[in-house]
Amino acid sequence: MARTNPLTFIQQTRSEVAKVVWPTRREVALTTVMVFIMAALTSVFFFVVDLVIRGGLTAVLGYFG
Repeated sequence: MARTNPLTFIQQTRSEVAKVVWPTRREVALTTVMVFIMAALTSVFFFVVDLVIRGGLTAVLGYFG
């Protein structure tokens, strides 16, 4: 692998960072809200699944126990 001097590396890094399309404040806020909503929905889903499994196991163990 060819070695580059630090000045060339910094120039290349700055040119790559300039190519990045940064999100707007609105996009970041909207994405953050969507993540919180999806996390809440996922937690509710797993809570319901846990209740169903617990109820099923309790019924099975109560029937045989």
